[in-house]
Amino acid sequence: MIKLDITKATKFLKAGAVEGLEPKVKAAQEALESGSCEGSDFLGWLHLPTNTSDKFLDEVQAVANTLRKKCEVVVVAGIGGSYLGARAVIEALGNSFSWLINDKKNPTILFAGNNIGEDYLYELTEYLKDKKFGIINISKSGTTTETALAFRLLKKQCENQRGKAEAKEVIVAITDAKKGAARTCADKEGYKSFVIPDNVGGRFSVLTPVGLLPIAVAGYDIKALIRGAQDMEKATGKDVPLAQNIAAQYAATRQALYQQAGKKIEIVVNFQPKLHFIGEWWKQLYGESEGKDNKGIFPAACDFTTDLHSMGQWIQQGERSIFETVLSIENPNHRLDFPSDEENLDGLNFLAGKRVDEVNKMAELGTSLAHVDGDVPNIRVSVPKLDERYLGQLIYFFEIACGISGLIQEVNPFNQPGVEAYKKNMFALLNKPGYEAESKAIKERLSK
Repeated sequence: MIKLDITKATKFLKAGAVEGLEPKVKAAQEALESGSCEGSDFLGWLHLPTNTSDKFLDEVQAVANTLRKKCEVVVVAGIGGSYLGARAVIEALGNSFSWLINDKKNPTILFAGNNIGEDYLYELTEYLKDKKFGIINISKSGTTTETALAFRLLKKQCENQRGKAEAKEVIVAITDAKKGAARTCADKEGYKSFVIPDNVGGRFSVLTPVGLLPIAVAGYDIKALIRGAQDMEKATGKDVPLAQNIAAQYAATRQALYQQAGKKIEIVVNFQPKLHFIGEWWKQLYGESEGKDNKGIFPAACDFTTDLHSMGQWIQQGERSIFETVLSIENPNHRLDFPSDEENLDGLNFLAGKRVDEVNKMAELGTSLAHVDGDVPNIRVSVPKLDERYLGQLIYFFEIACGISGLIQEVNPFNQPGVEAYKKNMFALLNKPGYEAESKAIKERLSK
C-alpha cells in the first residue's frame, strides 16, 4: 500500500490538532456514506471501484482492442476531468520518449479539446494527415466549446481520410446515457459509446470509461488499476479509525494547516518527471472541489528538482503561507548507475557507482529538511513503484480525502458554479444565439 507521513507537518501545529478534527472527519465520512451532504447527487465515485465488474472492464478492453488494432494514433478529445485523469496515468506509466519511438504495439495517444489554440489544432491536424487515427470524444453535453470545436475538426478529417464507414469503427463517444449533442451524434452515426454516470462529476471520473478506455488503448492494465482503487476504498472506509486511515489523516492535516496555522497554499511536488500530470489532475480535483465561498486552499504543483531552480527560492524564503505534499516513488522501474570519469572535471566522481535514484533520493531528503527548516510543513505520500495498482490506490486516496476535506471546510465539494462565469462572457462576446442581452451589456461595459 502507499503510505502517508505527516510528522513533518504536525510539528507546525499545536499538539493534538489533527486528532482534534476527528469528530469533523467522522461526520464527513458519515455524510458521504449516507448521502446526506451537499452535492450528494454526485457520490457515484465513492464505491465505484467495488461496483466495477470484470465483465464491464472486459467490454471496455474489447473496444480498446479494436482501436489498438485499427489505429496508429488515437486522439482523446476532452477537457478538465474528461482528459486529465487518463493523461496522468498514461504519462506516469509510459516511456518518457514515446512520441519519438515507432511503437507498433501501442498506438500513440494524443489529447485535444482542452484548449482553443489555433496553432495547436492546426499542427495536430497536419500531423494526422498521413496517419490512421481514431477519436475518443469525451463530453457529457457535447457542447463544451473546447471539446466540441476539436471534435468537429477531427471527425471531419477522420471521415475524409478513412471514409465514413471506416471512421465509424474508430470513433468512440463517452457521454450522457440519453441526452445531449454528443449522445445524439453517437446514436445517429452509430458510434460505439460508453456512459458517463450521472452521479460522477468530471474530476472524479478517471475510474469510469472516461479514464479507463484511453488507458486501455495505451496498453495498460485497467483491471489492476481498479484493484488498486479497491484496495484503497477498503483501507479508507468510514469505520477505519483516523489513526489507521491515511486519507482521513491527509484531509485533517491539510485542513488543520489551513484553518489553524494560516497555510493557504498547498504545493504538490514530485521528484519523478512522470508524475507531472498527476499533479495537474490533483490541482483540478482539489481546486474545483474546495475553491468556493471565498475560501479554500490554493492548489499548486511543482516538478523537483527542476523547479527548485526556479521556484525553490520562493518556497525556501518567501511568504510563509505554504505547505508541501511530496509524492515519493520508492523504487524506479529501471536502473542506471553513475559512471566514473578519469578527468573528473565536474567533480562528481564521489558519485561513481551510485544509482541515479540514490542521488535523487538524497535530493528529495535534503529538500525536505531544508524546507522544514524554512518553516514549510511537509506531508509525504510514498508510493512503492509506478504501476497500475499503486496508481489506482493513489487516485482513490486523493478522491476520498478530497471529499472529506471539503466537508470539513464546510463547502460543497461536488459542484463548480464559478466555472460558468467565463463561459457566459465568452458566448456573449461571440454573439452566440440566446445571449443577445448579455452581449449588449458586455459591449456597453467594454466601451466605457
